[in-house]
Amino acid sequence: MEKTENIKLIALGGVGEVGKNMFVIEINTDIFVVDAGLMYPEGEMLGIDMVIPDITYLKENRERVKGVFLTNGHDENIGGIFYLLNNLNVPIYGTKLTLALVGEKIKESRMKQSILVKEIESDTVLAFSSTNVTFFRTNHSIPDSVGISFSTTMGSIVHTGDFKFGQTSDQGRQMDIGKIAKIGDEGVLCLLSDSINAEKAGFTGSESSVGDEISDVVYSSKGRVIVSVFAPNLYRIQQVINAAVNNKRKLAVVGKNMKDILNLAINLGYIDVEEELLISVSEIDKHPINEVVILTTSNQGEPLAVLARMAKQSHKHVNIREDDTVLVAATPIPGQELVFSKTIDLLLRAGANVVFDQKQIHVSGHGHQEELKMMLNLTKPTFFIPIHGEYKMQKAHAKLANHVGIREENVFIVEKGDVIEFKGDNVYTGGKVPAGNILIDGLGIGDVGNIVLRDRRLLSQDGILIVVVTLEKKKKQIISGPEIITRGFVYVRESEELISNATEIVSNIVNRSLQEHTIEWSTLKLNIREALNQYLYEKTKRRPMILPIIMEI
Repeated sequence: MEKTENIKLIALGGVGEVGKNMFVIEINTDIFVVDAGLMYPEGEMLGIDMVIPDITYLKENRERVKGVFLTNGHDENIGGIFYLLNNLNVPIYGTKLTLALVGEKIKESRMKQSILVKEIESDTVLAFSSTNVTFFRTNHSIPDSVGISFSTTMGSIVHTGDFKFGQTSDQGRQMDIGKIAKIGDEGVLCLLSDSINAEKAGFTGSESSVGDEISDVVYSSKGRVIVSVFAPNLYRIQQVINAAVNNKRKLAVVGKNMKDILNLAINLGYIDVEEELLISVSEIDKHPINEVVILTTSNQGEPLAVLARMAKQSHKHVNIREDDTVLVAATPIPGQELVFSKTIDLLLRAGANVVFDQKQIHVSGHGHQEELKMMLNLTKPTFFIPIHGEYKMQKAHAKLANHVGIREENVFIVEKGDVIEFKGDNVYTGGKVPAGNILIDGLGIGDVGNIVLRDRRLLSQDGILIVVVTLEKKKKQIISGPEIITRGFVYVRESEELISNATEIVSNIVNRSLQEHTIEWSTLKLNIREALNQYLYEKTKRRPMILPIIMEI
């Protein structure tokens, strides 16, 4: 391994936000990318399906990128992989389950080119000229999760991935605590650690107690039990299967996404289920209501969309009835609390008994404060960067680092695009690379930007007003119009005077313009927009989007 002259650490996503995880580790001239995730849109991103990181920096330095290393198979870590692979021809490193889920993503996006995937295990060592890359098992809400260590002659760079120090494990695979401690003993230059639950005191709840609670709820329910889980949470799915077996109930799986993930997990040996336990959706009504469990999925973009349709009686297979028990075995990601609350309201109105927060039927896959401190104490880093979380979570994690003895000036709270550079004994901050959001809407990737979003916001607030005028340029007269068409602004039948006056204003402006020697179309449109804007705001206190369309014959 060559002497390390220079290290750069750059967050392209996953800081100041939840999701869209992507971190760049640059050692000498080699670039290593950790994760390529997506984020589901925030409320003001109208019509956007998903958001992925801006990889301009990676595209500009494509010949130096040695590979993409995936920490686990959740969307916030692998959801943007198709975009990255469309732009960079680099190998993808991940564990068996993570790569299988990547395969599903690539199938969905119908990518044509061949992709080089390399399966790793927790004891794999990858040797590059600038570093040796090693892995350690972590506990998270999906199996096969790993943290990653990049060794250098200055000390290791450790990326924890998502983790918690759960003392019980459904899969019999414990976190590699000994390995993490060994990496710490050998010297860690900088730790990059998960901050999602940095504001929550204590330890994360136990997975085994969740399994018991789910089984208890199924046992005490007189009717059907409908369970909603985040699809890749295989531990939770296994607990639902176990609860169905323990209570002698059949299990029906609703939704293509859930069926695909379940089949994948069964084929790879991550889920243990007897075939006779499963029934098709069409068979649900052939069984007594106290002998059925229905498993459905939610994704973090539309957390309870399937349950909402069931509550409104608009789902094509399963609708909520009196005496159904609904278990929501998921917690809302920041910003989704209102959706959860409204959906639970709908379920209660439909007559269901809803079990959500009152019992421990879900625990987070991210460590609380005591676990985050434990990671800091095991690795003993010289420098620390809190990642994976909103700014307030990063800030809370930075305080924890101070409590365990890391000096304040050695903790960096970074924004997207910030560069932390280590050169010899010196640390440099303040550098920037291009970073931000690439918005995906339908088949369009990156073609919707701030201007389109601003227009969508304006349309959603005050509607649109279109003015159509046809002119005879030679005779300098109006042939037809002005005609005013509005959508989402006012109810036309009750606003005839307003529309009539607006039409007159446009007529006067056009006629004045026709008297001039030459007609400037752009100036004419601007004058119409400004005059109407002023008049309509005075009369309605609304500012619709105004589109003048001028045709000439």
